[in-house]
Amino acid sequence: MSAPHLPKVAGIDPEVPVSTQTAAPLREIPAAPGAFIQDRLAGWVSDLTTLHELTERLAATATLDAALNELLHAGAALVGARRGLLVLERAGSTTPSTTLGLGLGPADLGHLETVERSATALGRILDGPPEAADARDGIATPDLLGDQDLDPRHREVATRLGYAASYALPLASEAAGRLGGAVWFYNEPGEPSEKQRHLVGLYARYATEHLARLTELERARADIATVADELLPSRLPRIPGVRLAARHRTGPQGGGDWYDALPLPDHALGLAVGSVGGSGPSAMAAMGRLRASLRAYAVMEGEDPVAVLSDLELLLRLTEPARTATALFAYCEPAARKVVLAGAGHTPPLILGDRRCEYVETTLSAPLGMLACWEAPSVEFSPAPGETVLLYTDGLLRRTGDAMDRAFARLHSAAASVPKAGRHDPAAVTDHVLRAMLPDGLDRSDSTEDVVVLAAHFD
Repeated sequence: MSAPHLPKVAGIDPEVPVSTQTAAPLREIPAAPGAFIQDRLAGWVSDLTTLHELTERLAATATLDAALNELLHAGAALVGARRGLLVLERAGSTTPSTTLGLGLGPADLGHLETVERSATALGRILDGPPEAADARDGIATPDLLGDQDLDPRHREVATRLGYAASYALPLASEAAGRLGGAVWFYNEPGEPSEKQRHLVGLYARYATEHLARLTELERARADIATVADELLPSRLPRIPGVRLAARHRTGPQGGGDWYDALPLPDHALGLAVGSVGGSGPSAMAAMGRLRASLRAYAVMEGEDPVAVLSDLELLLRLTEPARTATALFAYCEPAARKVVLAGAGHTPPLILGDRRCEYVETTLSAPLGMLACWEAPSVEFSPAPGETVLLYTDGLLRRTGDAMDRAFARLHSAAASVPKAGRHDPAAVTDHVLRAMLPDGLDRSDSTEDVVVLAAHFD
């Protein structure tokens, strides 16, 4: 007799054994898959926002020093460090290397320089081949003091400065090549996370491109300044009875402001300042031609400043009719304490002494190149013993950012405030006037104006 069959129920196969175990009751509702994705997206947006803010701050820097400082601070924030070191040195370049520290004083940098370069991660990045993996991805040293193969001198310096880990990264990109490297130090053993490495790597590649542009810009500015200096007197003449001092700064694009001082027959002295319209190499070349021409005219007829400027006007009108310039020429006889000058659209000189500080009254005249024939009467005055005649270009006034009348008043106040102890030194007079007129200094990078100051002190 066969065993009875169990009845069939819809959806259940009676021949399949039923499990004796049951699942645990559902106590929590699992999160929707979209929540995880949203968290990831929020993290990416936050990282991109941070990276965008840091790159914008870097892009706003206009000088190489400012960009290097911003790079060190931003990199430290991205990798979670407080101290760092940056070395900028382009392979095959004649430009000396630049070293900058974050949270490290001069003595700390000196200690780091005593470590053999090949014994540091930064040194391996700087000296290794650009295609090496370390030169691309950086070198993390999570436990520096725990490394048994660490250079003894490196261990000593790390202990002295109190850092236990480091992360070094190259400053390189495909377009700019390798410009240098940076390393950040940790007080405790550790290393940046994968996300931190990715962000700082993106930032470093952008920073490299920015640094390359600033390096080329500063090199071009240095070349312009060199050319401008070569077009001006390499040294001032020594004439009995008068002492000279000059200060000159060329704008970043190169300008046409100039000065000159040349000995003339009978122990006389010719002083000149001027400014050519425009900027750049063209204005610099015109400035050189104008200065050379004025020297020739001064030697031939320097006793008559009006004739000198008239000849210069004729030359400019015939050779460069589209260009204008201002100029002032003074014929000085130190022994007779006599100065005869004429100006063509130029700012008036200022005379400073123990008993007076005033502008020399010159006749109103147009700049060179603006009239068919230039001529204006000359002015003669006698500086007293111990007085200084100050010649300058309008770039000094324009750099103040004030209206011209206020700039003239400011220059008068600056000259009047020269300490009595320094009034007999023309260099001290020019330096004091410049400090009072330009508190930010002559080398302010955001100014396009040239500055010329020429001081003649009569003993």
